[in-house]
Amino acid sequence: MNLDFSFMNWELIRAFVLKGFWFSITLTIVATAGGILLGTLLALMRLSGKKVLEVPAVIYVNGMRSIPLVMVILWFFLLVPFLIGRPIGAEISAYVTFIAFEAAYFSEIMRAGIQSIPRGQVHAGQAVGMTYGQNMRLVVLPQAFRNMLPVLLTQTIILFQDTSLVYAIGAYDMLKGFETAGKNYGRPIESYLVAAVAYFVICFALSWAVKRLHKRIAIIR
Repeated sequence: MNLDFSFMNWELIRAFVLKGFWFSITLTIVATAGGILLGTLLALMRLSGKKVLEVPAVIYVNGMRSIPLVMVILWFFLLVPFLIGRPIGAEISAYVTFIAFEAAYFSEIMRAGIQSIPRGQVHAGQAVGMTYGQNMRLVVLPQAFRNMLPVLLTQTIILFQDTSLVYAIGAYDMLKGFETAGKNYGRPIESYLVAAVAYFVICFALSWAVKRLHKRIAIIR
């Protein structure tokens, strides 16, 4: 195999890859923030002890976790315009789909975090007159977030890897940028190899940072 990487330079990266890189990063940040918010709400619904809240949350979480992400991306991209009568665009479709899908996984992480807080602290809050909402907001959730922070960040790294699946609806992410560069220069194999190295370096660096954070949190405890 005659590989040639001489065409790969900063001008090529700037022209084809940077736009996709920023979209991948933005999608990761937005989906993480939205997924944690929606996931926390789902977790609270599952732990409420009220069937009217618990059952819909269980169906949503288990349903989303049972379907491949790429199928959710395609369904949303194809069905929503059909239902509302107008296209919504690949980027907006990707944002909404990732928030909805990742919320199911963040929900389980937050549920485990909330359940890790000793019940004695909840009872202590109730004893001083805190409502359920105040107990969650001031006592339980801050500790749950801190306890589960390494897991939340690990899920975010997985989310970043999954952003490459938006190729299915034509969104211009980092992988699409490398693919386009490879096609323009007639070097698709080299472009995909460089893309793999780029994903590896980014994810490995983030994983290393998460491990460091995990150790620091363990020391604080």
